Amino acid sequence: MVKNKVKKEHKEKIMEMIRKAESEKYETSWIDDKGKLSISKDKSEIKKGRKSRARGARFELKARGELEDKGWIIDKWTNNVDLEKQKLVKAKRKYNPFKKMLIVGTGFPDFIAFKKTGKKNYGVIGVEVKMNGILSRIEKEKCAWYLQKGIFSQIWIAKVARKGRKIEVEYDDFLEKYGKKYNKT
Repeated sequence: MVKNKVKKEHKEKIMEMIRKAESEKYETSWIDDKGKLSISKDKSEIKKGRKSRARGARFELKARGELEDKGWIIDKWTNNVDLEKQKLVKAKRKYNPFKKMLIVGTGFPDFIAFKKTGKKNYGVIGVEVKMNGILSRIEKEKCAWYLQKGIFSQIWIAKVARKGRKIEVEYDDFLEKYGKKYNKT
């Protein structure tokens, strides 16, 4: 007769997951009725993430309002770049299971802005809103692609500028900030 033994490291991992699932400090998500464990998250981290997302959304609205006050016509950009295929694609929508609806607005950059520059000319810029003002490598490549294809004349990165307790919006031009490395036009 052969006994099935659970390896010590697997047993410890399973017991840790059970402790987290029963703990008041962690929130556990369950996938199905069979009780398959999805993930245990620290409740304080969940709260931080919720506050951070809300703060980012408020800052995005502030940046949009400020640009509108400066005479720009703003709209949500609902496209994205597929860097492998080197083409513009429709951005995927995110599904919110709690509200049971699709969320629009997952495009890159966040906004497209138009402003009349002459009798028949318009300036068209892309605006990406980042609290810290730092783009990832993939976001930098996407910005360079937009500028190279002439979709946007400029891409601005809106970031937080603190004046004491007051939060103001500061804009960086993509080419000025990241220089010649991404200037392929």
